[in-house]
Formats: sequence, structure tokens, C-alpha cells
Amino acid sequence: MTKLQDPPPQALWRSTKTVALLAAAVAVGFYLFSEHQGHLYGVWPYLFLLACPFMHLLMHRGHGHGGHRHNEAHRKSSVNDERT
Repeated sequence: MTKLQDPPPQALWRSTKTVALLAAAVAVGFYLFSEHQGHLYGVWPYLFLLACPFMHLLMHRGHGHGGHRHNEAHRKSSVNDERT
């Protein structure tokens, strides 16, 4: 008796349920945006001000303030660069 192989799994974004869910999310998002623009525009300044400290906390390590080890290594490499 031959065994039938299962079809390969379909990609998640190609399933009809996912497409329907995305279409519903876009429709709900458009409705919320169009009906509540006044509320959104009143909150934007506060959201911007709240985003600044969060961006500072999350991005603080990216520009050399991550810790003392990084600063010591940077000083050693800059001293070596000056000597050459």
C-alpha cells in the first residue's frame, strides 16, 4: 500500500485567514483614524515628549556611553593611533 505524502505547509502570509485578518485590521485602523483624528492630534505632543526619554534609554548604549570597559578600550586604541 502506498502512503500519500502530506502537501508542503503553506506560508503563513499566503493563508486566506491571514489575508482576511490583515484586511480587517486595515479597515478597523482606517475607521479609528478617520473617526478619532481630533483625539489623536491632541495626544501627539504628549506622545512625542514621552518618546524622547524612551529613545534616550534604548539608544544610550549606541554612542559610547554603555560602560567603563568600552571607554577604557577606546582610550587605549586612541593612544595607539596617536603614536603611529
